[in-house]
Amino acid sequence: MTRYLVVPGRGIPLPGHWMGRLAEQPGYRWAPEPPGPPYVPAERVEALRAAVDTDETPAILVAHSAGCLTVALWAARHSGPVRGALLVTPPDVPPEWIDVPRAPLPFPSILVASRTDPYSTMEHFQALAGDWGSDLVDAGDVGHLDSATGFGPWPDGERLVARLDGH
Repeated sequence: MTRYLVVPGRGIPLPGHWMGRLAEQPGYRWAPEPPGPPYVPAERVEALRAAVDTDETPAILVAHSAGCLTVALWAARHSGPVRGALLVTPPDVPPEWIDVPRAPLPFPSILVASRTDPYSTMEHFQALAGDWGSDLVDAGDVGHLDSATGFGPWPDGERLVARLDGH
């Protein structure tokens, strides 16, 4: 048995966003419930810690944008029954805003990159994947991979989650 924790980015996903669709499926839940801006890293890390620590059932983390940073920050300070993480289009942020950990994550991960993401570059995605020990998936020219760029349903994302879960 696996539980799936959906780690939101900076804001509330628009209706139809692939993350919201996942969070509505059985076995998935928000970690935390999607808050609005501002993004306060310590609050998000604490909310993820609380969600992971809810029980000992192995979890797969599914994160988008700033949610990927939350996962990296959590993994640098905490541990728990995490089986893997899908990290979708993590933004490139200045270190004075968030000092993003660059150590290998203690669980398998897949980083999904976009060649046309307005918040990062392919070079940054490649560097993060290398530092975190993540498998890199080049999704092509998909913007920020959100509902604004046409990603309501995202079957490829669901397949990547299944891959992390060993299916």
